[in-house]
Amino acid sequence: MKKIILIALCLMCIAGTASAYQLYLVCPESVQVGLVLQCSIDSNFPAGTTFDIAFYQSGYTATAISRQSVTIQDNQATQYKLFDTKGLPGGQYKVEIQFIGPDESRLSSDSRTWQLPKLIDRSADITITSPMTQILTEALRIEGSITKIGNDGVEIEVRGPDGIVFGPQWIGTKVDMRSGAGVFTKRVAVTGPGEYEVTFKDAKGYIGVVTFNVPAPITQTPTTIPTTTPVITSRPPTTVPTPLPTPTPSPLSPVSLVAALGIVGILSALLAKKR
Repeated sequence: MKKIILIALCLMCIAGTASAYQLYLVCPESVQVGLVLQCSIDSNFPAGTTFDIAFYQSGYTATAISRQSVTIQDNQATQYKLFDTKGLPGGQYKVEIQFIGPDESRLSSDSRTWQLPKLIDRSADITITSPMTQILTEALRIEGSITKIGNDGVEIEVRGPDGIVFGPQWIGTKVDMRSGAGVFTKRVAVTGPGEYEVTFKDAKGYIGVVTFNVPAPITQTPTTIPTTTPVITSRPPTTVPTPLPTPTPSPLSPVSLVAALGIVGILSALLAKKR
């Protein structure tokens, strides 16, 4: 009886080993913010097996950033998945394999299905003192400093709307004795408007990207003032009525005057008798 149980256990172990598949997810421990996070996937799952690889920002709650699908091929060759980190904050992140079906239960115990890469943000090390928006005739002035690099120099690359216009090329820095920062200044001639991304690197690697804006020149269109012709309205002539002649009083004749005085005398005499 004991032999039968032992044989059964051996068969179960053999069956379990035969159905277990290996899967190894490998990501770098850290990467600079702005660079691509590249992870590799190796597995001996049968061809056609499909699962997702998810990229999260790790913290009190996981924030999903992106997700990609992985399908095992006939040759079971190593596959690579790339995750963009541009614009992400520095900190701890998680890359995890997520199965669509029941394949997770068929994994071997030594499989690695998640990784915790760290994003290092050095963009705050860059200080720009030249204007972020510049007119075309003065662009492109790249002036500022990099924290704690002293006289070690910095590598820059300038990319515009039509591609790379400068670099990558190392330029000199001058140490700021008070802070130890490396002060730089560079003039890169550009011939057209648009956004220009300047990438900074030093001996430690990628630092960050700064974007300058060069607006298109404003062309002034001459303003044409329309000439207006005065409108003359003809009116009929106003007729002024001819004033009537003022009658001139005719002078009294002497006869009339004598008669009037006579009447006045008679009336005066009558009034005297009555008194």
